[in-house]
Amino acid sequence: MGMLGSAVVTAGSMVYLAKRKRPNIVWIFSDDHAYQAIGAYGGRLQGLNPTPNIDRLARSGMRFDRFYVGNSICAPSRATLLTGKHSHLHGKQTNDGGFDHNQQTFPKIMQQSGYQTAMVGKIHLRGDQQGFDYWDVLPGQGSYYQPDFVGKDGTKRVDGYVSDVITDRSLKWLDEDRDASKPFMLMIHHKAPHRSWCPAIRHLEKYDDVEIPYPETLFDDYASRTTAAHQQDMTIENTMYRNDLKIKSHAERDEMFEKMKNSDYEPWGERGAYYRMTAEQREAWDNHYDPRNQEFLDAELTGEALVKWKYQRYLKDYLRCIYGVDENIGRVMDYLAENELTDNTIIMYSSDQGFFLGEHGWFDKRFMYKESFRTPFIVSWPGVIEPGSVNTDLCQNIDWAETFLDLARAPIPEDMQGESLLPLFKGQHPTSWRNALYYHYYEYPSVHDVRRHEGVVDKRFKLIRFYGPDVPDGEEWELFDLDLDPNEMTNIYNDPIQSHRITRMKQELQRLREYYNVPPDSI
Repeated sequence: MGMLGSAVVTAGSMVYLAKRKRPNIVWIFSDDHAYQAIGAYGGRLQGLNPTPNIDRLARSGMRFDRFYVGNSICAPSRATLLTGKHSHLHGKQTNDGGFDHNQQTFPKIMQQSGYQTAMVGKIHLRGDQQGFDYWDVLPGQGSYYQPDFVGKDGTKRVDGYVSDVITDRSLKWLDEDRDASKPFMLMIHHKAPHRSWCPAIRHLEKYDDVEIPYPETLFDDYASRTTAAHQQDMTIENTMYRNDLKIKSHAERDEMFEKMKNSDYEPWGERGAYYRMTAEQREAWDNHYDPRNQEFLDAELTGEALVKWKYQRYLKDYLRCIYGVDENIGRVMDYLAENELTDNTIIMYSSDQGFFLGEHGWFDKRFMYKESFRTPFIVSWPGVIEPGSVNTDLCQNIDWAETFLDLARAPIPEDMQGESLLPLFKGQHPTSWRNALYYHYYEYPSVHDVRRHEGVVDKRFKLIRFYGPDVPDGEEWELFDLDLDPNEMTNIYNDPIQSHRITRMKQELQRLREYYNVPPDSI
């Protein structure tokens, strides 16, 4: 579904690439990794050096500063990655239900074009994977310790920490199973740092001696915002469960374990993770958390002091999980260098969406506000991408599938909805590149109670329309000036001065609905 002039860009890209061998592609994906928790993106967490290897990747390649998702929730985002389409077309609008693996996806086309394809880790799309010569995936959310993997030969449990095991199995495929006569597409999908943020045992003490900086908006009161911001259920103050914070007593854990032994239910998150640990892992876990938990209980914190304690516990565990992912990204980068694969291999890193790290008092994602809507994207391609470069064009996860196919010199189907990023990799800025993005979140009523909404954003203004059940009068609007209000604290929709701009943004929203074939019954 190319933009005006995209055929010319793609043809030029093909001529350019024809002078080189078709590149290998290593696509590293994580779950809920916020851009503000990557050193290369700056911000309040930069001084903690949370991602030295991802930062190394950024120094060798290109950092995208305006990369966004079309629906900020895990499974729909992953379906968009595979199909190059928004949720209403690939059929995965929420985390519930299945995914039609029989539909067109980019790995199938890459296979047909001579690439060997492999997928290892978290895909979060039930069913037998298609389009992969090799696949070894986590069932559902997966487990942090001793994870199960599902492949063509069934299910097996593997000892170790999930980020390490995913990398082990990816490198094993590279080392032993790939066909060296073919270019390859290897997708390495990490579970971390998904809730409940369970670190590798070796990282339990990391960040113990520091106070994590607080976001400016931690105690946001949502003044001027609509019902959706006021009535969500995703605050650090009220929504974080005791297992999120690792403060369940041993008696509570034992009771849960008895329930688990006598049923088929094994909860994901810390509750399930604890009982997958070895005795040595549990001992280290208890030695770390028990004294800190007792100190917390003795303090009997309330109000802002309690929120700050929860924030510190949450962020430290979250960053520990990220550090484990980053270590393993370093392992992959080193393997490629040691095996002389670097020169003709593109390494890309991203996440299925952004995440709130205390901004607006929240965790999780779902909203079109920037911390959730924006996702990190970093690409290194020796000899093509200028080291240390930064792109600020408006890009979206519908663009990935088309990019992979363009790199593979494979046909890009007309019904894909994104654009190849290849010209941007080469430092070009096509005059026909998009100037606005469309967003649509569907999962309500459901976990975290975020109302359904759609919206449009350009490089300065963002218009959001909340609609459907439990929205007063069926519809509420927010407008933000991102230059004057980068934290999206002040809704200016009701300011009479903005009437002309609101009219223009609504027209753009309608244009994008039509451009992306959004059915009327979904809005």
